This record gives sequence, C-alpha cells and structure tokens, in this order.
Amino acid sequence: MSIWIDASAGASGDMLLGALVGAGVPLEVLTASIDAVAPEPVSLRPEPVSRNGFAALRCHVVVADSVHHRSWREIRTLLGSADLDPQVRDLALRCFERLAVAEARVHGADPLDVSFHEVGALDAIADVVGVCAGFVWLVGSDDTGPGDLPRVTVSPVAVGSGTITGAHGQMPVPPPAVVELLRGVPSLAGPGSAESCTPTGAALLTTVADAWGPQPAMTVNEVGIGAGGRDPDTHANVLRLLVGTSAGRDERPLLIESNIDDLDPRVWPSVIAALLVAGASDAWLTPILMKKGRPAHTLSVLTSSDRAEAVRSAIWRQTSTIGVRQIPLDKHALDREMVSVDVSGHAIDVKLAMDGDEVVNAQPEWDDVARAAASLGRPANDVLADAIAATRALLRG
Repeated sequence: MSIWIDASAGASGDMLLGALVGAGVPLEVLTASIDAVAPEPVSLRPEPVSRNGFAALRCHVVVADSVHHRSWREIRTLLGSADLDPQVRDLALRCFERLAVAEARVHGADPLDVSFHEVGALDAIADVVGVCAGFVWLVGSDDTGPGDLPRVTVSPVAVGSGTITGAHGQMPVPPPAVVELLRGVPSLAGPGSAESCTPTGAALLTTVADAWGPQPAMTVNEVGIGAGGRDPDTHANVLRLLVGTSAGRDERPLLIESNIDDLDPRVWPSVIAALLVAGASDAWLTPILMKKGRPAHTLSVLTSSDRAEAVRSAIWRQTSTIGVRQIPLDKHALDREMVSVDVSGHAIDVKLAMDGDEVVNAQPEWDDVARAAASLGRPANDVLADAIAATRALLRG
C-alpha cells in the first residue's frame, strides 16, 4: 500500500480525521479507539462541506466541557492502560512524545512534566488516537495482507503566516512548537495569512511519514479530502489523502550494504537510529577484517524499494562511505496474531507466529512487560517469565 498526503494547504488533527473517513475508514473504527482512551465523553460528527468551491468532509470532534490540562505523564498512563490495538497505542505514544519533547524545548521543561493546554485537551486526544487508528485500519484493509504500516509520503507542509493568540498569549505563525516539530521537514508559508498547521497536525505527519515530497508513482484507489474549520477565499482549506498501490517498482525488499573502516565506533548508534528514521525496517553491523588486516564493519540495511533513496541518503550523510551495494531479496514471513495475557492484573500483548494452524513462536511485547514491571516494582525478567508461562497455559487451553 502507498499513501500520499497533500498538506500544501496545512494540516490539523481534524483535517486528517476527515480525510481518513473520506478515504473509506469506518467511523466506528476511529470512535472505538478514542472511547478506549478518552476519560470523558467524546464523539465524532462528519459533515460534508465546501471549501472554496470544492467538496470536502469536516470531522467535528464533540467533547464535554473540560478545563483539565493533562501532562504527557498522564496521557502516557491513559494510553498504556487503554484496550487498544498495539500498533495504535505505539503510534499514539510516539506522536504525543513528539509533542511533549517539542513543548519542553520551547518552554525549557521536562517532557514528562509538560502541562499541555490545547494539546492535552480531549479533542487533541481524540485527534491523535483517531488518526492513528485510521492508519492502522488501512493496513488491515490492504489486500496484500498484514504487515507494517503503509508507506506514507507527505508533501511540503504549509504552516501559514501572521500571528495567533493561544494559551501563552500572542505568538508568531508558525508557532514555536510547530517549528520544533517540523525540524528537518520541508515546509513553506503556503496560501493565506493565518495558522495553517497545528502542533497536533505537525506531530501526526512527522509520526506517520516515511518520506517527504511530491506524489510518488502509485495507482490511486481511494481519495479522502478533509476540511479545515475556516473557508478562506484565497484557497481550498483542505488536506488530501490518496490511498493506492505503488506503481512501476520492484516491491521486493532490498538489502543495502557497505564495508566501512574509517568511522569512529562511537558514532554507530546514532547511524543506526538515523537509518530507522529514514525508513529502514532493520539495520545492523557485522565486524569484518578487510585487506591489509584492517578491522572494519559491514553496515547492512533492510528496506523497501520506495524507501531506498531516503536510506541511501542517510548513509551518505551519517557515515564516511562513498559507495553501497544493493541486493533485491525474496522474503518469507510467518502469519502473525496478537493475544493478551494477564500478569498480576496487567494486560500484556503477545505476538504469535503461525505456520498454518501451528504456533511456532510466541513473544510478549517488551514495552508491555516493562510497563507492568515498573508498576509492580518487580524485575522485568520475572514479569517476562510469567507472561511466557501465561501464554503457554493459554495455548494449552
């Protein structure tokens, strides 16, 4: 699956919600995940609207009156305890963490203690969790079968211009948090003279994006057009979501490798991290001995064909190599299912690997194990052993 997000008029959580529903994501998929997290009633109300003469879908987030300003610590607890699909939880945690880190940089605070205002309100919780649920649903609707999240390319992001008034008084556009969130991302003022990209919109785009630029070669199957709240006469205030399949590419995974003997070994952890951000599905090092007895490492990176350019670019920037080799691979993967087991009152998701109807591997999700261990005050290894034992008992039963 391939997705292109046209954010040339800006982005916000409700624009992304409207685009996802317009592209075919069932409304109940979004509301079920939101209801699992939101501590107070929240509902979504889609409305067909016109924006500068173009049809679009406005997704209203209807929330109870609330003045509670939740911190990243509180939101993390809500997400951790909610009955959510593991991928939805992971995406939402990553998105809110980005928001917390950006706000912390702006205000000089500890990310865990950042007290959100607009971002911590119920509507932003609904935006983030709903959008994450929508992208995960698109994976399950892909005829090619289950797997990683769809490949998402995002256009340069319009951020707007001028000034706005927020919880901290009058601020320039783009607001400081948006500037932080879009570091390293192509952006522009765009049409109009108001705020075009919200912090929530910027955090969601940078969380789901694999690449930035124009629409990739793809066969478009679904189009969703999400409307913003304003209807200026200068442009259509909409975000477009194109869903389809990649066209004209070899879809086999690629192995990109290079032998490197002149890089400070202390740099390697940041190299691996940068490659994963660029779109690698895995990256690793192998110690080798090169000609003339020189010790070195083989850098190996596994990626998809549409992410290969971004991965190669990261290799050029992050290492000292001037050449790589690229090998297409045939990959075989077992079917996977998720189950949940209970350890001392804490739910832990377990990934089952299936060969036909036979379970050949079962691995508890480590993040769930770590959270349970921290809450229980027990060693993580003990909680892991209990989760494995509970899984065996479940499978025997």
